Amino acid sequence: MLLAFRKYSLHMGSGASLWTGVAIAIALAVTSPILFILASFLTDRREMWQHLIATVLDRYIENTVLLILGVGSLVILIGVTTAWLVAACDFVGRRILEWALLLPLAAPAYVLAYTYTEFLDFAGPVQTTLRELTGWGVGDYWFPNIRSVWGAIALLSLTLYPYVYLLSRVAFLEQSVCTIEASRVLGANPWQSFFSVALPLARPAIAAGTALALMETLNDFGTVDYFSVDTFTTGIYRTWFGFGDRIAASQLAACLLIFVFTLLWLEQRSRRQAQYYETSGNSQPPSRYLLQRSRGLLAMGVCILPIILGFLIPAAVLLQMAINQAQDTFGGRFWEFVRNSLLLSTLTALIGVIITLILAYGVRLNPSQFMKIAARVSGMGYAIPGSAIAVGILVPIGTLDNAIDRWMQATFNISTGLLLSGTITVLIFAYLVRYLAVSLSSIQSSLAKISPNLDEASRSLGYSPLATLTQIHIPLLWRGILTAAMILFVDVMKELPATLIIRPFNLDTLAIRVYNLASDERLAQASGPALALIVIGIIPVIFLSRQITRDRPRQS
Repeated sequence: MLLAFRKYSLHMGSGASLWTGVAIAIALAVTSPILFILASFLTDRREMWQHLIATVLDRYIENTVLLILGVGSLVILIGVTTAWLVAACDFVGRRILEWALLLPLAAPAYVLAYTYTEFLDFAGPVQTTLRELTGWGVGDYWFPNIRSVWGAIALLSLTLYPYVYLLSRVAFLEQSVCTIEASRVLGANPWQSFFSVALPLARPAIAAGTALALMETLNDFGTVDYFSVDTFTTGIYRTWFGFGDRIAASQLAACLLIFVFTLLWLEQRSRRQAQYYETSGNSQPPSRYLLQRSRGLLAMGVCILPIILGFLIPAAVLLQMAINQAQDTFGGRFWEFVRNSLLLSTLTALIGVIITLILAYGVRLNPSQFMKIAARVSGMGYAIPGSAIAVGILVPIGTLDNAIDRWMQATFNISTGLLLSGTITVLIFAYLVRYLAVSLSSIQSSLAKISPNLDEASRSLGYSPLATLTQIHIPLLWRGILTAAMILFVDVMKELPATLIIRPFNLDTLAIRVYNLASDERLAQASGPALALIVIGIIPVIFLSRQITRDRPRQS
């Protein structure tokens, strides 16, 4: 069947060729900012680099490495532990915790940074209660400083561990009953079965989840900037707006890509090693370990703790501040920020779904290696931090605008100004470069479930590729399309670095509003927009939870 579909795809004629050409053009457009960033090293900026090396470059490298190591370790510890407990053990509250462990994914890390600063500040409820209970005064006790690299590691880990949890839990559930039961028959206790069998089998999934979490760590700007932690992301922003040197900012972005490509290489290497881990026999998951009394309570506590720290406390603090400051936080321009966020997110979601359909369907029409590489390259932007993408877009766009302006002045004595730079069009393009991979994976997986026989039948009835897509495939793909659009929508709502750099003048979103108010230490006024971002972020969590419940393997 697959061979027949391949032969059919290669002989569909000009319609398929045109579709393939459009898909390749999209892939080239999406990857152009990355290519520009890498090409920036050809420009000499020796004096600027000497200044960076003498002042801040060592801190950029040190803090970035610390964030990678710290967040990587914590998300693995939290994600794998909780995934194993809910997948392999049975205890009170397990079914609720299965989906509740995804809730911290709804809160952007920079929102947690602002919230915990207010919560743990000297005048906050924690230290105030501590002084009231002990009678201590100023200088009588030591309290950890949340605004540090270690605080950034903790908060980023609390919001990003669901990536590891989600993929690890799926891996544990899909492991063969024969493999786990064999270890039990051989006398292995639960700990030995976990470390010697289950954990090695799940290693590729754990690596994939950790890579996603670390890419988001490298992309983070709001948390590290608010905590005054110098990283490559903050360095790109300061070099651009502080020194006004766009080429040096591009070169810093290229340095950041080194970390990204290293993570991708390590993750791909782990995937290749998955071929050594074979499962066979019954795909039904093994019976769960029954945890009662103290063990059950301990397991429940381990799973509840990250939910409390990563979601319930920030949401409660924001809700209290929003209620107390309702007039200030929900008044004024609040609804203008909501409108701007909804406009950008909706446009990006619609355009992104259309582009993704073209790419995915282009691969289906022509499943050649070249087309598969083009689609894979189109999804590289998700691994690239938003600040780097912004630099890779604005520098060539600015050069083009200036060239057009000079030509118009020389030819017609008319100044065109900046036609593209600082427009919604460029901002949406940056969002597409950054998040196209998210929708691409969703639609490709849904499209792969449609039998090639439908394409054969459509072709025999005289349908063109476009008619086949619109009248046959799209009605069958509606769930995958809705999921892709929803995830795109929410990701754009929460995006901060790219929006901060590219946004048009006086076009503020909810994320920008939260950042500006928090930077001015007006955390109470920022509570409303921050709470709105969390509420919106819950939407994909609900969809993921429902999908997990729907796909849960049946147990006897």
